[in-house]
Amino acid sequence: MWKCPKCGRMFKNTNQDHYCGEAPKTIEEYISGQAETVQPYLNAVNAAIRSAIPDAAEKISWSMPTYWKKHNLIQFAAFKKHIGLYPGPEAVEAFADRLTEYKTSKGTIQLPYDKQLPLELIAEIAKWCEENG
Repeated sequence: MWKCPKCGRMFKNTNQDHYCGEAPKTIEEYISGQAETVQPYLNAVNAAIRSAIPDAAEKISWSMPTYWKKHNLIQFAAFKKHIGLYPGPEAVEAFADRLTEYKTSKGTIQLPYDKQLPLELIAEIAKWCEENG
């Protein structure tokens, strides 16, 4: 077990990504709480999703920016080397042929900072999640 030296919480993994203190209440608060180098990526992902599904509610769920309509449609989060996009396993499967250059796992797409963000694809995935969720 690893104990965060800032907040004292215990984690299974050493240097586990987490929030020290109170979790953000809005997507904008989440983004502004991230490293300045990461914020432009998060803002771009957020804008792509918001433009694709403007009627979805914005909230924080599981400490991540979330777009919601009766259930979580799509989420994203910042990590050290990538942005995690969480559209769910059905969406990852539906777009598998267009995600070959990204690391994926059940319901997750990793968008590394050293590659250009596929903003049109992110918007398409968000819209698919709204229509098929």
